[in-house]
Amino acid sequence: MPRRKVLLIKKLERMIIRLPKPRLIRQFREKLLCWYGKYGRKFPWRRASTSKYQYIIAEILLQRTRAETIAVFFPNFVREFPSWKNLGSASVARLQRYLQPIGLWRRRAASVKALAREMTKRNGIFPKRREDIEALPGIGQYIANAVLLFCHGTPQPLLDVNMARVLERVFGPRKLADIRYDPYLQELAKKVVQRKTPAKLNWAILDLASTICLIRKPRCSDCPLASICLEAVIA
Repeated sequence: MPRRKVLLIKKLERMIIRLPKPRLIRQFREKLLCWYGKYGRKFPWRRASTSKYQYIIAEILLQRTRAETIAVFFPNFVREFPSWKNLGSASVARLQRYLQPIGLWRRRAASVKALAREMTKRNGIFPKRREDIEALPGIGQYIANAVLLFCHGTPQPLLDVNMARVLERVFGPRKLADIRYDPYLQELAKKVVQRKTPAKLNWAILDLASTICLIRKPRCSDCPLASICLEAVIA
């Protein structure tokens, strides 16, 4: 095992995970969902009619791309490629042309085609174990969480830098730079979404990050979490 990985493992073992009190997490959920009911964004992949295939395609397209951009692009994409089979049978060149408007089209095209071909062999059914999901082409921790959440109904966080920002500002900072390996942030994110409507709670956190809890100049005066946030600054 590489020395760097051994040192990282030892560091993780020494870290003590102290999660916030259940009452504070409960307040976080309640305040956030109340706000989401009034101000949550409406996207085509959040409709009740969204299929499992569409959920996962949306999450793949959303990586490193603004949700508002994908909202315009998404309906035409799933009309053009309505299933894993349609997507897998398309040429890489055709996918590149179609994906070009949202950027990173070469990498996206190759990755999504490889996954689509594998999912066609599996009749569109994802495995249930995380390690088996992550063994599929083009799937990392984030998309594996999305599969468990949307395809298998397992509460999992859609943890990216935006969700991390909200959680850290409210509850306290992580220890490691890479959110994928920070035990505190990983456990906190999982704990927060352990409720009956985990998808809605995930969307609420992401919407708050995009509209209120901004990277620079967060709008703390408009934030429903200001009263429990460690970093809130109210003028």
